[in-house]
Amino acid sequence: MIPDKITTRVLELYEERYAGFGPTLATEKLLEIDKIGLSRETLRNWLKEKGIEYRGRKRKAHRQWRQRRRYFGEMIQMDGSHHDWLESRGPECVLMGYVDDATGNVFARFYPYEGTIPAMDSFKRYIKKYGIPLSIYLDKHTTYKSTKKPSIEDQLKGIEPLSEVARAFKELGVKIIYAHSPQAKGRIERQFRTFQDRLIKEMRLRGIKTIEEANRLLRYYLPIYNKRFSLKAEEELDLHTPVPIALNLDRILCFKTERALRNDFTVAHNNRLYQIKDNVRTNKVIVEDMIDGSMLITYKDTILKFKEIIIRPKREKETPKLPILKLKTAYIPPVDHPWRKFKVNSQYRPYEQKEQKLLLTKT
Repeated sequence: MIPDKITTRVLELYEERYAGFGPTLATEKLLEIDKIGLSRETLRNWLKEKGIEYRGRKRKAHRQWRQRRRYFGEMIQMDGSHHDWLESRGPECVLMGYVDDATGNVFARFYPYEGTIPAMDSFKRYIKKYGIPLSIYLDKHTTYKSTKKPSIEDQLKGIEPLSEVARAFKELGVKIIYAHSPQAKGRIERQFRTFQDRLIKEMRLRGIKTIEEANRLLRYYLPIYNKRFSLKAEEELDLHTPVPIALNLDRILCFKTERALRNDFTVAHNNRLYQIKDNVRTNKVIVEDMIDGSMLITYKDTILKFKEIIIRPKREKETPKLPILKLKTAYIPPVDHPWRKFKVNSQYRPYEQKEQKLLLTKT
């Protein structure tokens, strides 16, 4: 029999600190923080008796269950979750999450938005921790799947346009699998719902207000979470590939753009002009924009020396040349010209002259 003072204390703590917590999570926090141990069913009954509402689980539509992969690292599900993670205490943010299909092991990190840079940065952190997975399961967000139509040359070669993220995954040897619906990514979607309940309340209890504070919590929170909730894979072999020492991840997880090399060995990129110092004979070079803001210019995987042209030389304005006007001289007909045979203002007109000549000939 639990004393009434314990019941009263637990209900007071629930309303003051754990309002909205489900009975399972609330009992965990009561034990962890307040050192009060009781079962979740006991707390659920107390809440019902007092008429205190809490968030319960909603039944979802039944869907066919998919068999888990057999190996750790055989396939990971990746997605971004848009949610009010900081509950208006701080800026809006997105949780980039990774869930191993075989074990349910979770890796995650907060970013201001879902896009190419957050995807590349989070994936880089994932493979540094676990290695390169065999395949990755994505949705058709424009970050992961390009909407660009293939050119005629691409169609002839059987090449599909790739987004920067997909191109980087392909260079790393990761097979990309696209999901046709959110329900197909059921494991990571369920993981996000769990975090939207548990993780949000962890951050609320700690008064976390910034993305940096939230990411510091994840470094502590995720190992404990994975130790408790992850499963053992059917097979012991780990299919993650260790990152080779000679592999430069920064040059793969970046933006790669083909640019024209002008005759004066300059390259225009992002409204800036760069002078190439190396003597290369080519019409095209590759500009690599790193996610840390740095930049490289390469040709056939060789890094070229270059410098930015800060002050561009001004072109001297040429004074426009005025057209030369040639004065036309008056035309003076020669003495024997037909015009000189008679004068317009003479007393005889041309037809009169003809008549005069006829009269003279007759006489």
